[in-house]
Amino acid sequence: MGFIDVIKERAKQNIKTIVLPETEDRRTYEAAAQTLKEGTAKIILVGSEEVVKKNSEGLDISGATVIDPAKTDKLDGYVDLLFKLREKKGMTPEKARELLLTDYLTFGVMMVKAGDADGMVSGACHSTADTLRPCLQILKTAPGTKLVSAFFVIVVPNCEYGADGTFVFADSGLVQNPNPEELAAIAGTSAKSFELLVGKEAYVAMLSHSTVGSAKHADVDKVVEATKLAKEQYPELNIDGELQFDAAVVPSVGASKAPNSKVAGKANVLIFPDLDAGNIGYKIAQRLAKAEAYGPITQGIAKPVNDLSRGCSAEDIVGVIAITAVQAAAQN
Repeated sequence: MGFIDVIKERAKQNIKTIVLPETEDRRTYEAAAQTLKEGTAKIILVGSEEVVKKNSEGLDISGATVIDPAKTDKLDGYVDLLFKLREKKGMTPEKARELLLTDYLTFGVMMVKAGDADGMVSGACHSTADTLRPCLQILKTAPGTKLVSAFFVIVVPNCEYGADGTFVFADSGLVQNPNPEELAAIAGTSAKSFELLVGKEAYVAMLSHSTVGSAKHADVDKVVEATKLAKEQYPELNIDGELQFDAAVVPSVGASKAPNSKVAGKANVLIFPDLDAGNIGYKIAQRLAKAEAYGPITQGIAKPVNDLSRGCSAEDIVGVIAITAVQAAAQN
């Protein structure tokens, strides 16, 4: 059974309600129909009944709940809550009402904040910034979290490396150029995300173009310092670096280049030095290795809200819905 099949089975054990606000996109309805058929989550669609009916033509979404912001009796409560949360930032009741009626992403986040949904999935036709901005403003970060970051679960077919071809690539979607402290935080949260979703022990490689001192550069120094901090802050985790990609994942190369490392050659959580490297790396794996790529999955937000690549398929959305449901179940 593959990674996403296991995730779906776990989601079925504790059904959660996931809100999908992008009702202008056909992929949303295709994903909703498949999710309802498979029974991995309850679905809320945000939009008018007329638009939903038109855009979902030919698909069975009869099991979904459709919420029209303009007609729901919950609107006044959401307006009051949003006003109170953002009053110090200049929010007024009038602005809150207008925002909730015109921005379905914000409305979806308010449903999660109010407890009327357990999580949200968006991003098929919105930027990462548009998806995450209301989350950070309304939901805030989870207790004890230093940084909100994003990762992809990468599942490489017929691959003996990592966890039977399954890896976490981080940060591949959000933090542009993390400093050593931020990179260490990404390493710790990514390890915990890997263990939650994959169910195996994390081996975290702090990636670089250098392996244990083979190159000298300020970029290498950043990774060296991040590795030191991560080991100090998360002594219970298997973290090592700096490691080149092949030294991190290939046993023979790891044994040759970093013989004293407990991570080299068996890494399954790959921490990239910056967003350029992480984003390029996941897309190479997805397009050239035909890997399944689920994400960007966020970590560190108080409740699970996950982003999508705008090039995603409906099947990708189905997978991220299931992942979001598992994350929500873990917070209970």
